[in-house]
Amino acid sequence: MAIELTAEDEAMLAGERGTAVQMSMRILVTMAGVYGAGRLLDVTSAHIDGCLYHGESGLEFAERLVAGGAQVRIPTTLNVGAVDLLHPEHFQGSPALAARAARLMQAYEQMGCQPIWTCAPYQAMHRPVLGTDVAWAESNAIVFANSVLGARTNRYGDFIDICMAITGRAPAFGLHLPENRRGQLLFQLQDIPERLLREDVFFPVLGYLLGETAQSKIPVIEGLLPETTEDQLKALGAAAASSGAVALFHAVGVTPEAPTLEAAFQGRPSAQTIPVTLADLRQTLGKLGTAADGAIHVVALGSPHFSLAEFAAFMPLLEEYPPHPAVEFIVCTNRLVLAAVQQRGWLERLRAMRVRLVVDTCVVVAPIVRRQGGVLMTNSGKFAHYAPGNIGFEVVFGSLEECVRSANQGEVWRDVRLWRLEIGD
Repeated sequence: MAIELTAEDEAMLAGERGTAVQMSMRILVTMAGVYGAGRLLDVTSAHIDGCLYHGESGLEFAERLVAGGAQVRIPTTLNVGAVDLLHPEHFQGSPALAARAARLMQAYEQMGCQPIWTCAPYQAMHRPVLGTDVAWAESNAIVFANSVLGARTNRYGDFIDICMAITGRAPAFGLHLPENRRGQLLFQLQDIPERLLREDVFFPVLGYLLGETAQSKIPVIEGLLPETTEDQLKALGAAAASSGAVALFHAVGVTPEAPTLEAAFQGRPSAQTIPVTLADLRQTLGKLGTAADGAIHVVALGSPHFSLAEFAAFMPLLEEYPPHPAVEFIVCTNRLVLAAVQQRGWLERLRAMRVRLVVDTCVVVAPIVRRQGGVLMTNSGKFAHYAPGNIGFEVVFGSLEECVRSANQGEVWRDVRLWRLEIGD
């Protein structure tokens, strides 16, 4: 398919804006052809995943762009890297690996990207508005931008993300086009206790079920409470993007493109209606763990990165149930939240209780955990999904309170009321 290019596109492709811009535009035009896009469109911001070190090819690519004079044209934030630049002692890998990872992070900074180093840029100053086209990478950031903010991006990945940031252009296809944002599957919550709908732990479980079932289709959820919080939607989307390839979901009466069921489906009927019962959720809950309840060795929170609101819920629990000395306790967050935690006097208390706060990176993408193997407990659907394969830990999943109280005891503690139909049954 021939791709329609503007005069500025042609100038970039011809090398009139420099070699790095030319290389970026050449890659972008090639990928537009792969996607079947007939034109490019302007994007107003970008979020880059390519700053996470996976090998020499990513480093060579970034440094070649820098050598060609690359500078981003639009506001551009950076996803997590492989090292915590503020606390390099957290890195448990080799010095050579740390040095290469830091070089890669530095290269993206040199291109003018904003070094917030977080998988949750939407909670760290980068919030595109409803209906704007953006070029975001990192699965949870993508689904949040599309679903909760109503911005428009496809599931972009390494290399093409920075090309779009440098050119300010993206292929006009997929979720950039309003007609492709229509819901495709209806998930009806049936007889879910209202108390459970208010529990944070409900959302990664529901998200994991959605991702497994919908895969890359657009799910519409009917039955969530209107007061569902941003952090709850964050957890839902991250889990759906981990178990499947969900890039956009609609929640009727909650998310901006779904004020009504009719709006979510753009006036057309759903292709399929899928009931979601408490029994279905219990079955999915079982898939989020790979180890039986028993002794635990690590508790890891913060995927996506912990927000200030999540710290506010966490601190009273921690004061009541401080971690056992034998349990390694890690919370991943971003630098802005870290500063706010410090301002509130919480950082000193966390350190006194041997809770490690990690910024700039994440437990499942970098060697952060000191212990080699064992059982890791988490309230994150994303951590639960990736920890066994990425870092070799068995996983136990639970609520925030279950994680904190389990860390206190050194073995899994369960709130037996959570997943019951009624409190007393």
